[in-house]
Amino acid sequence: MHRLLLSCLLLVCLAGCDSTEERLLGALEWDRVGLPAEASETILSWKVAEGERVEAGQLLLELDPRRQEARLAQARGEVAQAAARLAELSNGARSETIDSARATLARNRAELTDAERNFQRIAALYQRKQVAIAELDRSRAARDQASAATRSAEAQLLELTNGTRPEQLEQAAAALDAARGNLAQLQVGREHLSLRAPRAGLVDALPFKVGDQPPVGAELVSLLVGEAPYARVFIPASVRAQIQVGDAMQVFIEGIEQPFAACVRSIRSEASFTPYYALTGDDASRLMYRAELLLEGEAARQLPAGLPLYAQRIREEQAR
Repeated sequence: MHRLLLSCLLLVCLAGCDSTEERLLGALEWDRVGLPAEASETILSWKVAEGERVEAGQLLLELDPRRQEARLAQARGEVAQAAARLAELSNGARSETIDSARATLARNRAELTDAERNFQRIAALYQRKQVAIAELDRSRAARDQASAATRSAEAQLLELTNGTRPEQLEQAAAALDAARGNLAQLQVGREHLSLRAPRAGLVDALPFKVGDQPPVGAELVSLLVGEAPYARVFIPASVRAQIQVGDAMQVFIEGIEQPFAACVRSIRSEASFTPYYALTGDDASRLMYRAELLLEGEAARQLPAGLPLYAQRIREEQAR
């Protein structure tokens, strides 16, 4: 009788050991969305509190917009300047400018005519030995200078009447596009100073308070999102081959007697702890693979994140 009792106790212990070995330890989690600070600005006000449910697009907080508003004003001025420059080049020269160039050309032609006649007279006098060669050189230089001024005035008038070159118009149009792009980028940055929820969810953490100036990239709000929580568990290498994505599981959560039904949503292909190539022999059993089990049922949606739990596979006899 004593031997029979001892054998029964041993079988119970072995069954308990098998059950313990199959327990996949972990914690309850929700999908998280972290909203970072895109600019280092002072927090002016919070519109929500931790634990509050929010809808997609709901305003969460306001950052100080004064610096961004100043950049926007400067960008709008640059857009206006680039647009005015393009319009100026497209319209071409004013009629008054063209009339002035024509008048300048007429004056230079008159001066050239006078310089040419004066040179002819000096050249005739020089032939008769009545003036020095220096006088002839001065008159020749004056004629050449008047001729050059006339050609310059003709070129300026031609430039004005022919209009703006296509390359200049393209450059001005490109400058306007660049200014508009910069303005659009700054406008998006201004909108992001009023932080809004990208998805419906639960406000999990607000790490900063009004008056703080978080650095760029700091997480301002942490949201818990999704339809249901999931169990993040670790699968030992010894049972990894027996668990596949889609398998049915039972999840036992600390403090709740009734287990929750779940299914394996994903399993990491790489071990979470010591790399396999650093292990030999029995040490390979220390490998763990992170998995996610999606909980089912309406009751699971009310569970908070962070609760400790363990999961077990549903055996075929249990499924029946």
